[in-house]
Amino acid sequence: MELLGIHHVSIMTGKAEKNYDFYTKVMGMRLVKKGVNQDDTTSYHLFYGDAVASPGTELTFFDLPGIGPSYQGVSSISATSLRVATTAALQYWSDRFDQLNVTHEEIKQRAGRDTLAFQDFEGTRLILVADNGEQGVAAGTAWDQSEVPVEYGILGLGPTTLTLAQPASTIMILTEVMGFRHTGSYPSLAGDFADIEVYSTGQGGAGAEVHIETRPDLPHARLGRGGVHHVAFRVPNESEYDLWSDKLSKLGIPNSGKVDRHYFRALYFREPNGILFELSTDTPGFDIDESMDSLGETLSLPPFLEGKRAQIEANLRPLVLDEV
Repeated sequence: MELLGIHHVSIMTGKAEKNYDFYTKVMGMRLVKKGVNQDDTTSYHLFYGDAVASPGTELTFFDLPGIGPSYQGVSSISATSLRVATTAALQYWSDRFDQLNVTHEEIKQRAGRDTLAFQDFEGTRLILVADNGEQGVAAGTAWDQSEVPVEYGILGLGPTTLTLAQPASTIMILTEVMGFRHTGSYPSLAGDFADIEVYSTGQGGAGAEVHIETRPDLPHARLGRGGVHHVAFRVPNESEYDLWSDKLSKLGIPNSGKVDRHYFRALYFREPNGILFELSTDTPGFDIDESMDSLGETLSLPPFLEGKRAQIEANLRPLVLDEV
C-alpha cells in the first residue's frame, strides 16, 4: 500500500461564475466536471484539471454564496501548488498576472525549486512550481484550448502546505500511518521561523509532497471563501482502497467509512490538528459519465442523484459558463 501523491484539493468559493472565469480564462485550466456538492445538492461543485482529467491535477471548488472570508492561521491547508514545466513558464505567468492585475510575489525558491506565489480574487493562496525536468510523479497534460500557450500551461498539483502550531502529531500520521517519508527542508520565507519540512510519498517530486510549516505565533485559522476545505491523496485502485479502509478502522482512527463519489471512491478523516484528509482512488475517472471531448459541458450527477435531476436543477441558480 503506497499513496501515489496528491489526488485533488477542494477549496471554498462564494461566486462560481467568477471562479470559472478565473480558473479557465486566467489560469487556462479545463473545467472537467460541473456537478453539485453530493452532501448539499443546492451547491455547485466545480472541478478544474488538465486536458484529460488526470488524477493529481484537479482543483475543486464548493460554491457557497454569501460565505464569509477565510482567516489565515494554524491547523490549516495554507497554500496549494500548481505545476508548470519550466522557470520560463513562471516568468510568463508573472507577466500575465501583471497584465491582469492578479496579486503575486516575485519568483522565489522553495524546496530547491523556482516558484511564484499568487492569489486568486478571493485570496486563495496558490503557488506555481517549476518542474524543470525533475524526476518524480508524472505531470499531467496542459489544456490546449485556452489562450495560455501550452508550453506554459498548468500541468497538475504540486506540494500542499500545512501550517501548524504543534506539528508532531500530524507528522506521526503522515509517516507512521500514511507512509510519507521526510525528504528535506527549506528556510521559511515568512521570517525568522523554523524551517519548512518536506514529506514525500510514492515516486516523490512536486506532485507527491506535503510541506509542514510550524507557526506557533499564529491564531487558529477560520475557513471561509478562498480557504482550503481538504486535501485528497491518491490510492491507485479499489483493492488498495479497501485495505486503507481496513487499516484506518484497525488503528481506531475515526473516519467517514467508504464513500462512493462516482468518479472515485473516498475515505475522509481528520488528522490530530483537525485538518481534513481524504484518500481517493484514481479509478474509475471523470469520463465515466461524459466523453473525454465533452467533459464539464453539462451538469453531471452520480446515479443515486440522477432521479432527482429536475428538482436539483430547479433549486440551483442559473450558472452560465461562457466558452473560453
